[in-house]
Order: sequence, then C-alpha cells, then structure tokens
Amino acid sequence: MFSYFICLLVSFLISFFLWLLSFFLGKRSFVDLEKSSPFECGFDPNLSARLPFSMRFFLLAVLFLIFDVEIVLLLPIPLVFSFSSWEVVLLFGLFFVIVLLVGLFHEWKEGSLNWVS
Repeated sequence: MFSYFICLLVSFLISFFLWLLSFFLGKRSFVDLEKSSPFECGFDPNLSARLPFSMRFFLLAVLFLIFDVEIVLLLPIPLVFSFSSWEVVLLFGLFFVIVLLVGLFHEWKEGSLNWVS
C-alpha cells in the first residue's frame, strides 16, 4: 500500500513540476486575433446566429458522419472471421460496401454532391 502511495506522489510531483515549467517558460501573448478567435462551423461567431448556413459545410459534415458510421460498422468485420466462415464475412462486407456506394452515387446523381468533382 505504501508503494502505491509513493508512486502516486512521485507521479503527481513530476506532473506538477512539468506544469510549472511550462507555465513559466511558455509564451502567453496572443498577437494574432485570427488565431485566438474561436472557429465555429464555418461562420464568424461575432455575427448574428440567424445568418443562412453554408450548405457546402453542411454536406461536408454529413459526409463525415456517414463515413464515420461506415468505419465503425466495417471495423468489426475481421473479428467475425473467428465466428463464421470467410465466405459469409466477405459477402456481408461486400454487400455493405455496395449499399454505401449506391447511396453515394445516388446522392451524386441527384446533384447534392456536385461540388465534389
């Protein structure tokens, strides 16, 4: 129990020393107003919040979310190899990718993604 306390104390002292060192040696001046201002969703945060939203930014955010969900759903496919045959896993993965590609081509054909090309 005493060794845990010593390890905790040493790690606290090291982290506190590094924090003090960075506090005193770090640069604390914000010369560039553009870098120190927050960036919120592609518009200036100092203006009214009722301005029209950029459709290009919205489509980019939706595509990012779609592909994040796609990655989350595709990553466990190799783990399924231990539970079933490789033919079933390959068929499932191929079907999933085809459904995603058909949806992407459909959105591209409808004109929502015309800024990609």
